Amino acid sequence: MKSQKNTVSPQTQQEALSIAKATQKPAQTKEQTKLIAQGIEKGISLYKKQQKEKQRDADKLRKKQMKSINHLDNQQEDSSKPPQDIKRSKLPWALLAISWIGFTLYLTMQNN
Repeated sequence: MKSQKNTVSPQTQQEALSIAKATQKPAQTKEQTKLIAQGIEKGISLYKKQQKEKQRDADKLRKKQMKSINHLDNQQEDSSKPPQDIKRSKLPWALLAISWIGFTLYLTMQNN
């Protein structure tokens, strides 16, 4: 399994510290403020982690939907195209019908 490092970006640390200072009580020590800032950092990093996970899940779902849509489109294209065997088998029958019609017309013209 991957070992996860709990590295927090400096921007997140500054943001957490500014939030902790903004909510600081008058009798609160610097150590207490640092502990509060660390808690806020953990909360921010957890929130970011959850958002990344949600986005990954949404991407997976979107890709799965696109794959199924493409699969359905391919099936529809395959079913709408006549197979080559059927296409080829129509040509000899059409030529046979045309030749019989021509032969019949030839004989009827000869008798008149």
